[in-house]
Amino acid sequence: MPLRVLTYLHSFEAGGVERDILRFNKAWKDAGLNVLIALGRREGPLETDASPDVPIRLLQRGRLSTRHWETLWMITKLPRVIRDWQPNVIFCAGNSYSIVAIVVRLLLGRDCPPIVFRVSNDLVRRDMWWPIRWLYRRWLRLHPRFFAATVAMAAPARSEIIEYMRADPGSVVAIDNGSLTLADAARLAAARDALRRDHVGRHYLAVGRLAPQKNFELLVEAFAAIALPDDRLTIIGEGPRRAAIEGRAHTLGVAAQLSMPGHCSPLDSYFAKADALVLASDFEGLGIVVLEALAAGLPVV
Repeated sequence: MPLRVLTYLHSFEAGGVERDILRFNKAWKDAGLNVLIALGRREGPLETDASPDVPIRLLQRGRLSTRHWETLWMITKLPRVIRDWQPNVIFCAGNSYSIVAIVVRLLLGRDCPPIVFRVSNDLVRRDMWWPIRWLYRRWLRLHPRFFAATVAMAAPARSEIIEYMRADPGSVVAIDNGSLTLADAARLAAARDALRRDHVGRHYLAVGRLAPQKNFELLVEAFAAIALPDDRLTIIGEGPRRAAIEGRAHTLGVAAQLSMPGHCSPLDSYFAKADALVLASDFEGLGIVVLEALAAGLPVV
């Protein structure tokens, strides 16, 4: 009987973890596993990226969005899915989803299947005020009690997990992130090789959720400090910081040189046209956009 793997998503909102879950489930199903995605609400642009062959259990009922209490909603509804579907393993795909897994593990006790936790983001968090960072690290040390295994997305991250989570080294494995396949890399490289970049000025590209973590306001400030009249900055993504980013660009006099087209997929043409990818995040795990830029032969700042 195929292994039954359950993953869960709050929504189809654009994010690295969400994109990974959709890709992983398609690959697992193609490999013969029995997979299911528990989806909090059917909202967000990544719905078009979901494979029609991967079954989804929608937890939302009616038209009322659960956006503002999505974590509590998932904690409330996920145990029922687990009891009904009886997975062999639950895959927790990122740091922001670990609270759900831990509470569900407490609620179900011995009836909870093993949970595999993938660390998707930085654990050091030097961006935090030190009392908050102290509490955060103690929260991390609770994690190994609830997870059967912890996955690092690259070998260097494994030692960070062992140090900051105080995890048993035998339960921590490094698995290179499979979000970017060889076919993806070849496609990005071909798109860049095929395009003649004869524009005037320098074109900078940034990709990510318009969220505080990505610090796009800092990027706009840096661009304004060096930009010549023909230079351009494109920020691809959507999120709550859009107005603040646009406002900062207007204040600094570079609004006409800034393009913010929202969520775009695929990104091949943007990587092909740009002169450099710029990452301004306060913290990251393994930024897939950096790997995509390198695959396209694009310099990264």
